[in-house]
Amino acid sequence: MSFGEPLLLLGLLLLPALAYAYVGHERRTRQRSAEAFVDPALAAAVMPRRPRWRRHVPVVLQALAVTALILALAKPQTTKAVPVEQATVVVVTDRSGSMEAKDVAPSRLVAARRAAQTFVDTVPERFRVGAIAFNQQATVLASPTRDHDAVRTALGTVTAAGSTATGDALDAALGLIARTPGATDAQAPEAQQPPAAIVLLSDGKSVRGQDVLEVAEKARRAKVPVYTVALGTPTGTITGSDGQVRNVPPDVTTLQQVAETTGGKAFTSDDAEQLEQVYQRLGSQLATENQDVEQSSLFAGGAFVLLLLGAVASIRWFGRLV
Repeated sequence: MSFGEPLLLLGLLLLPALAYAYVGHERRTRQRSAEAFVDPALAAAVMPRRPRWRRHVPVVLQALAVTALILALAKPQTTKAVPVEQATVVVVTDRSGSMEAKDVAPSRLVAARRAAQTFVDTVPERFRVGAIAFNQQATVLASPTRDHDAVRTALGTVTAAGSTATGDALDAALGLIARTPGATDAQAPEAQQPPAAIVLLSDGKSVRGQDVLEVAEKARRAKVPVYTVALGTPTGTITGSDGQVRNVPPDVTTLQQVAETTGGKAFTSDDAEQLEQVYQRLGSQLATENQDVEQSSLFAGGAFVLLLLGAVASIRWFGRLV
C-alpha cells in the first residue's frame, strides 16, 4: 500500500502522546477521588489497581477512529489490475523462410498463424488489433481495427519465404500505432494516452534492415511495450533450395533485450500448444493494467463505524456520550 499524501501520516505521532496523557489523567483522577473520600492510610487498600476494562473501551475505539481518519486523509492507495477500455495491439509475425522448420508441428509458420489467431480471439472487443507479417520487408496485413474477424482472416494468409528484418517490422508496428486515431502522442499528457502494445513473434536472428535494439529504444520512448515470443528449438533446421540443411535456432537473447528495453515481457515456445498458451496469457495481461486505486473512503467509513461503536458503548455502560 502507498499513500498520496504521506506527510499527513506524521499525525500518527500524536497518538502515543495522547495515550500517555490519558493514562496520566486516569491516574490523577483516581488519586484525587481516593484522597477525597478515604483516609490516606487506607487508600492503598480500597483503591483498585486499575479501572475496569469497560471504562477504556470507548476511548480505545475513538483512538482507532482517529487513526483511521488520519490514514484516510493521507490518501491510501492499492495497486489493482483494472480492465482497459481502449487499447491498440499490433501482432507482428515472422514469415521468413526459417518458419518452414518443422520442429514445431506441423510447422513453425502454421503454429504461429494459429496461435496469433487465438490471441486475437482473447483480447477484448474494444481493443484495436493490427497485424504485420515480415521477412526482409514488413507487410501490413491489417491496420488497427475493432473488426477482429478481419484480422484473423488476414493472419491466415501468411506464407513463409525470404530472410529476416525484425527491426524494420518493429518500426512499422510503431508507425501503425502512431497513425491510429487517438494513439500515443508524445506531446499529450500521459494520462490521456490510450495504451498500446506490440506482440512480436520471431524464430530467427535479424539479418537485414534497422538495428532491432535501436528500434526497441524508440518504442520505449513512445511508451509502447513489446511482448516477444521466441519460437522454435535450437536444433530446428530447414532445407534450402540448394539442398543444404541449415540450422535455424531462435534468437532468444535479442528478443529478451527488446522486451526488457521496452517494458514488456519475453516468452519462449518450442511447441504449438505452449505457443497458444503464451498468446492466451498475453491476451489476458493486455486486457488489464495496474492502477493505483484510492482507499480513503474505506478508511473514512471505518472511522465512522468506530466512532459510532464508541458512542454506543459509552452511553450503554456509563449513561453518557463520552
